Amino acid sequence: MKIAIGNDHAGTEYKLAIIGLLKSKNIDVVNYGTDGTDSVDYPDFVHPVAKDVSDGIVERGIIICGSGNGASMTANKHQKVRCALCWNKELVQLAREHNGANILSLPARFISLPQALEMVKTFLETNFEGGRHERRIEKIPCI
Repeated sequence: MKIAIGNDHAGTEYKLAIIGLLKSKNIDVVNYGTDGTDSVDYPDFVHPVAKDVSDGIVERGIIICGSGNGASMTANKHQKVRCALCWNKELVQLAREHNGANILSLPARFISLPQALEMVKTFLETNFEGGRHERRIEKIPCI
């Protein structure tokens, strides 16, 4: 599996820990995020992740900003992206099972680092159920 990751200044610590987790599972990581804590603009780091997911270069993406909202809104502008803003692992599970979420948006200022890591594990381990959910997600894009 190959995953793209992007973050702004609020998500640097989380990104570094998540990359460690992903690498421990032999997952290839494309890092588009900032490595610093100086203020940056999250779209600059989210668009490349969403483009890679949309273009099929990576299977999934993880994005991190303070609230997760701006990052999620940015990612969802891309075709074929279904980005889910989640704040617990139960939401992550449903986003994968029912919505086929291919990007996970994490709100670094509202979840702990251990929570974030558990959410990432759930994102990796949960499959899309398909079936009735498939026809629903086919109705999402505006073309």
